[in-house]
Amino acid sequence: MFIAFTVLALQGFGGVLAVAQRELVDRRGWLTREEFIAAYSLAQLLPGPNVVNLSLMLGDRFFGWRGALAAIGGMLLAPLVLVLVLAASYNRLSDYPVVAGALRGMGAVAAGLMLAMGFKMLGTLRRNPMGVVLCTLLGLTTLVAVAVLRVPLAWVVIGFGVFAWGLARWCIARQERQP
Repeated sequence: MFIAFTVLALQGFGGVLAVAQRELVDRRGWLTREEFIAAYSLAQLLPGPNVVNLSLMLGDRFFGWRGALAAIGGMLLAPLVLVLVLAASYNRLSDYPVVAGALRGMGAVAAGLMLAMGFKMLGTLRRNPMGVVLCTLLGLTTLVAVAVLRVPLAWVVIGFGVFAWGLARWCIARQERQP
């Protein structure tokens, strides 16, 4: 568990979620896509980083509290050491254009991984009470609000979150009323 989450954490600089989905669902087969989405949805509700919460939940699910400690240790230890080393050397290396370009490139890769994971997970929305079109519309509206209109993320999460929650409750109630 420790090694699996250490490898996962080291693969996903800035975009661990996409790597987690590929590693846990596609490569290792520990979860189905539906189970991954359900676990990730719960991880988003808990305080703290989503993927760290996910690792904690999966470690506990498979190996109890020892697995939870191993998973969270694997998720945090190597990135912590790496960030400390990079932070210590940043002042010396920040003047080099190669370093600035590498950081910009990592940001673009992380964004691409997130988009690829989103497209890959679209198939699971067929069984969602809100449907593919409505969920995609909410996602695109959120993207436009944050990336184009530069609305602060906190306001987007609160505003669209409450709206999407109400919309989901309405869709679920409507689906339950149908025979």
